[in-house]
Amino acid sequence: MTSLGILHPEEQAARVQLAACYRIFDMLGWTEMIYNHITLRLPDSVTGGQKHFLINPFGLHYSEVTAGNLLKIDVQGNKLDDSPWSANPAGFTVHSAIHEHIAQAHCVMHTHTTAGLAVACTATGLAQNNFYSAQLGGMVAYHDFEGITVHAEEAPRLLKNMGNRPLMILRNHGLLAWGQTLPLTLARLWTLQRACEIQVAQAALGPAIPISDDIVRKTTGDALQWDTRFGAGQDVFDALVRRVDRIDDSYKR
Repeated sequence: MTSLGILHPEEQAARVQLAACYRIFDMLGWTEMIYNHITLRLPDSVTGGQKHFLINPFGLHYSEVTAGNLLKIDVQGNKLDDSPWSANPAGFTVHSAIHEHIAQAHCVMHTHTTAGLAVACTATGLAQNNFYSAQLGGMVAYHDFEGITVHAEEAPRLLKNMGNRPLMILRNHGLLAWGQTLPLTLARLWTLQRACEIQVAQAALGPAIPISDDIVRKTTGDALQWDTRFGAGQDVFDALVRRVDRIDDSYKR
């Protein structure tokens, strides 16, 4: 357990924000027992330019994650504090590669939700046929399944497939998102998750109405959650944190 009282103020704020996000995932039902991860890179003002990031302790459910028990690790997954917990190798193998090689990837999120994994198992991937997928034009990459992501040699292939796209469907596996901020990453992942949910629900109803490329480009450009004038996800994140606080604010400890 880290003492929040002796931390750099920006690390303390990052810890509270990330712990709140774990509780949001729990509230939304995006948990996978003790597995999956949200990672957040600490600002250079805290690390002196070193790439250090926060990750959940392996063995704790998302509902148990707090600001104080988050692990601080480097890009090799080495612990940088005296926590009794360790990091899941499958967590830092992919996340650290993205943090290390994509300069704007300050936050990385990965889920195995039922709808997300169901779409990831389809040969055609995300369908361009609903309100949410239409907001993701040019934003979604794909990476073929290579097994459990514990082998570092997979990282270059994943990065090549990702390019500069902030969302990825890991085929047969799940969803991945990255962003310059945690709230923006959450907005991106939430939109992809909703697109998958609609696609799964719609599939039982027969052929869907396709959306043209021109309308997708227009819809993506008009989407308010990508607009900095509307917080780029911050307003939504703040609303969800208020909801978490009404349930249980122990994540702040």
